[in-house]
Amino acid sequence: MGLHKEQKQSIKTARITGVWYLMMAISGILGFMVFHSEIFVSGNPEQTLTNLVELKSTARIRLLLEFAIVISQALTAVWFYKLFKDNYEWEAWTLGIWGMVNALAIMISAISIASALGVANSDISTMGDKILLIQVFQNIISNAWGIGGLFFGLWLFPMGYIVIKSKRMPVWLGRVIVLGGIGYLISTVIRYAGIDFSFNRFLILPATIGEFWMIGYLLIFGIRPINE
Repeated sequence: MGLHKEQKQSIKTARITGVWYLMMAISGILGFMVFHSEIFVSGNPEQTLTNLVELKSTARIRLLLEFAIVISQALTAVWFYKLFKDNYEWEAWTLGIWGMVNALAIMISAISIASALGVANSDISTMGDKILLIQVFQNIISNAWGIGGLFFGLWLFPMGYIVIKSKRMPVWLGRVIVLGGIGYLISTVIRYAGIDFSFNRFLILPATIGEFWMIGYLLIFGIRPINE
């Protein structure tokens, strides 16, 4: 009876973890992949400045979505720790801490978006100064996400390891997640090493597959009993 109750609690924790993970995925897709390009035009701080002024409401939505990513990433990290801490304490701590580093990297981006929005709508009279500052903030946003790829990859290692070792989720889910972590690390290094590799973006495809598979498994099945 006690084990049954414990398993029900584990499934509940797993599904809450899945909800936070899904929120992170949705806010990430909307914020970074949909709304970001509406405001921040790569290599064109002048147009970005115009967008920040003329599309102020859209820019604020972009900022609030960044908040949502930070909060949901932090909560996902905490709930993963809660889910795995009893049987894999060291790995769970690693997963939680590295997940929090992801949240911090994205928070740097959020601070820069807020700063860019503030500068664009400030009383700074010289247009050239505004454009220069917007360019600086654009670079910080881009590099917060770009260099953040190191920990976007690293946090997948303990996640995948626990899945493989515990067998409380499909073993191949864990393997795909670990492969995704490797892909993130290699992709980030290649990008910042200045290597021209046209298929670089495909290196993170296993991570995308693995993370959505993980979200689906957490929400639908939760987690298997320890003895399975």
